[in-house]
Amino acid sequence: MRTTAEYRLTDSPWFWGLLFSAMALVSLALVAPKYDRRQGQIEGRYLGRSQLAAERARRAAGLEPTSLADDTVAMDEAPRSRLIPLWPIAIAAAGAAATCGWMLQREIRKRAAA
Repeated sequence: MRTTAEYRLTDSPWFWGLLFSAMALVSLALVAPKYDRRQGQIEGRYLGRSQLAAERARRAAGLEPTSLADDTVAMDEAPRSRLIPLWPIAIAAAGAAATCGWMLQREIRKRAAA
């Protein structure tokens, strides 16, 4: 069994939790622009297909056809909010980092007092 003098910071699971959650935040910051661009394309295709399906259903029901071109929005004018955003993952990673940091600080103070 190790004594207090032999304790290393890397022995704590809170250190590793803090390290990995901080890396998750950095990774999200680096990936966010590419994700936004790619997710915009995917969501645009999804919305187009759902409008096409609704139009096909209208025509199958015998209603008068409408032009899908009237409802289109240019990609530059489209709203920037996504159906599947990254902010919930960022909040979870920030919460995990804060919790791990707080617990690591408690552990260090506890070891220093002993």
